[in-house]
Amino acid sequence: MELNRRTVIAGAAAAGIAATTLGTGSAEAATGSGGRKPVKESFGKLADGTKIYRWSLENGGTRLKVLNWGGVVQTLELPDRRGRYANVVNGFDDIEDYVAKSPYFGALIGRYGNRIGKGQFTLDGKSYQLSVNDGVNSLHGGTQGFDKHVWDVEPFVKGSDVGLVLHYTSVDGEMGYPGTLKAKVTYTLTRRGEWVIDYEATTDKATVVNLTSHVYWNLAGEGSGTIEDHELTIAAGRYTPTDSGLIPTGELATVRGTPFDFRETKTIGRDIRAGHVQQVQAKGYDHNWVLDKGVTAKPEHVATLRDPRSGRTLKIATDQPGLQFYSGNFLDGTLTGTGGHTYRQGDALCLETQHFPDSPNHANFPSTVLRPGHVYRTRTVHSFDA
Repeated sequence: MELNRRTVIAGAAAAGIAATTLGTGSAEAATGSGGRKPVKESFGKLADGTKIYRWSLENGGTRLKVLNWGGVVQTLELPDRRGRYANVVNGFDDIEDYVAKSPYFGALIGRYGNRIGKGQFTLDGKSYQLSVNDGVNSLHGGTQGFDKHVWDVEPFVKGSDVGLVLHYTSVDGEMGYPGTLKAKVTYTLTRRGEWVIDYEATTDKATVVNLTSHVYWNLAGEGSGTIEDHELTIAAGRYTPTDSGLIPTGELATVRGTPFDFRETKTIGRDIRAGHVQQVQAKGYDHNWVLDKGVTAKPEHVATLRDPRSGRTLKIATDQPGLQFYSGNFLDGTLTGTGGHTYRQGDALCLETQHFPDSPNHANFPSTVLRPGHVYRTRTVHSFDA
């Protein structure tokens, strides 16, 4: 019989292997009746002497460690169907690796998540040239995106929730973007073990914004091998095909009859080598799915990822119109993670809730323009089970 998350956590507590909250054993913490204030510790220094810190949070059976460098989720631990914990996200053990060679492991992404073709767009009749860092294109905000900055972090406990509020101000002209953008991102662990991300931003000049989180998932455990046996469902009947530089062509193509059809649950590996021209260009999956629900006032369930070996399941709900599924195509065995294992191609995947890539250059895509007096707000909810 398949056990639900609450049963697994309660059983683990009874067996004496339940999660401890920030180093203190507590069945109460494991069953999620209330979180304790996050604990802060040193995580080294940048070359200029800036101190980097790590915060540890736990609630509802979910354990989370977050850095003020890029808002990085360094580890996220979950129980399997037998109550055994594992870290399920890629990351590094030291700040030097994050600075020198991280492919956005666990990071907050901005000012614009995903790609903008040739790093160019026009807004209100004025053309802007952005920092380019992916061939001729701009990727994830440019050479010094939000993932490469120190964020201000405020821990909180609110009722049965525990979390962090992160702040970063991107000045007018940073990476070529217009307007001073004040970004606020809140990470919350609920008493049910959900990880909720709330994004907010304001600007003093018309700009474009598309914030997201770049966590690399492997529900069998970080560094444990391929994710091709993971089962995935995406509630999307269309996707945005790309050119050879992975920039959307503007077409909203049907997934029907293609390897991009995840409307019914299937393993990631089933069609990943189907030879579709889009897969050949991307070396796998690295595309934006056009969610059937569109932009919504509240988060709606859009994707489910499950590892059949451990039973760990991730469900994602969002108010955003798109989901970027990236199958870890550019992991090449040169990076060693927190568990001491090297990451090879396909050893983790990303599911990034977002607006569409290159939206500023496609009038038929949902707008990513933010103007003074308006507030950018979006929420993504990660729910876990086993």
